[in-house]
Amino acid sequence: MIDESLATLSDTFFSITVALYSLAVVAFCAELAFGRPARNRELVAAGTGGLDAAPAGGPDGTAGEPARARRLGLVAMVLTGLGALTHTAVLVCRGLAADRLPWGNMYEFSTAVVLVAVVAYGVLAVRAPALRHIGVFVLGPVVLAMVLIGLFLYVETGPLVAALRSSWLAVHVSTATLGFGIFFVSGIASLLYLLRSRHDERVATGEVAGGSSLLDRLPTAAALDRTAHRTAVFGFPIWTFAVIAGAIWAESAWGRFWGWDPKETWAFIAWVVYAAYLHARTTSGWRGRPSAWVNVVGLVVMIFNLLFVNLVSTGLHSYGGVS
Repeated sequence: MIDESLATLSDTFFSITVALYSLAVVAFCAELAFGRPARNRELVAAGTGGLDAAPAGGPDGTAGEPARARRLGLVAMVLTGLGALTHTAVLVCRGLAADRLPWGNMYEFSTAVVLVAVVAYGVLAVRAPALRHIGVFVLGPVVLAMVLIGLFLYVETGPLVAALRSSWLAVHVSTATLGFGIFFVSGIASLLYLLRSRHDERVATGEVAGGSSLLDRLPTAAALDRTAHRTAVFGFPIWTFAVIAGAIWAESAWGRFWGWDPKETWAFIAWVVYAAYLHARTTSGWRGRPSAWVNVVGLVVMIFNLLFVNLVSTGLHSYGGVS
């Protein structure tokens, strides 16, 4: 029996989450507007900046930032944290309302993936405060995704379909959610690396003036490349386990480990792409932009696997759709 009050509360938390993330995007934009280019932040942190700089070596790791930018960044992170809490409440209330795990359809799975991406970004920003400056590029797509999820993927809270009533749901879908959310942040970091490295080249050749672009306020290209690689390294074994767990569940449910169902096929393609990225990232001649493009392709494959394969193609995984 569905608890309608909890289901309604989940929907309310969803709206609050979108509002909080939207406010965080505004705060992140303002922070970038008042911030310094990455190179200037480094100079100020070394003690060569102006009077509005943060103390060098500050405990929050944001030395070199103007005071106004630091305050806006703090506000943005607080809003992001509050949004993550209400985002979690969306899934918790929905799960309690139906007395099951809250990722039994496209709406719930997509909502969970976005939550993992936000949490992954938050962990990175806390561990390396310079990465806070990519917040608008993570939270912007998050807000867009949440709006599209609410508009096109929403379904009423209900029981699981028979095909999903298995203990493997907790194992396979949970790890797939974690892997996808982490790869989302990795792909965004690689995309920003490509933009930043290209911008740095144009500045070096005098094609554009340094310090005049929004890209100048991002972390350095090297920092973005490291972030993309490290998050992919963390996400790859999780995705590998998700694919293996899915194969074991398939044998239990359908009597075969692998049948080249569209979902299985694209999950494997994604695994191959990310394996190629991790190999390319450590291979001479592929480091830098070539490997970053492979990582971006991986993100595209993951999004295609989520949307097209679930909503358009037909197969044994079609029960996870929107109806």
